[in-house]
Amino acid sequence: MDTNLLNNYVLKAIDAYPYELEETVENLNYALSYERDNAYALFLMGRLQAEQFGDYEKAKQYYAEALANKMDFHKVYSKYILVLICNEDYEEAQKLIDFALTVKGLNKGEVHLYQGQLFENLQAYKKALKAFKKAKLFGYDDRFISHINSEISRIKNKMNPKKKKSKSKKKKKKKK
Repeated sequence: MDTNLLNNYVLKAIDAYPYELEETVENLNYALSYERDNAYALFLMGRLQAEQFGDYEKAKQYYAEALANKMDFHKVYSKYILVLICNEDYEEAQKLIDFALTVKGLNKGEVHLYQGQLFENLQAYKKALKAFKKAKLFGYDDRFISHINSEISRIKNKMNPKKKKSKSKKKKKKKK
């Protein structure tokens, strides 16, 4: 098939997502009918399944196919890791995180952020804090660093819920 026509369908799908879902699906189906292993079309189909339909199993299949066809497709990793975490496939998520950290050019800060979220889901709060602090080291913009700081603060509150309450009680006693 003509590569320009294929790219045209993929670009139309990208442009339509997430506002025109019918158009997105139509263009993705055209793209995938012409080239079944088009990594970008598979990636977008995975996003559609996860974000719009909540079908994490199908999303996993599409993301896995996208990576099988293009291992250096950086956009897939973060979405795939999140789907695995949401689907409570924690061992699979850990394996993907470990592999993602070896991929050249991938945003390592983002991967460490997801590592922290995985540890949080496993209620390993000390490990989560460690991962978030590592993510912060890789941060390159204020918004990301601010987000990491809020994650760290949130985890600390989970670790010490009684301390927060006791401080507020002390403040009330001082006011009286």
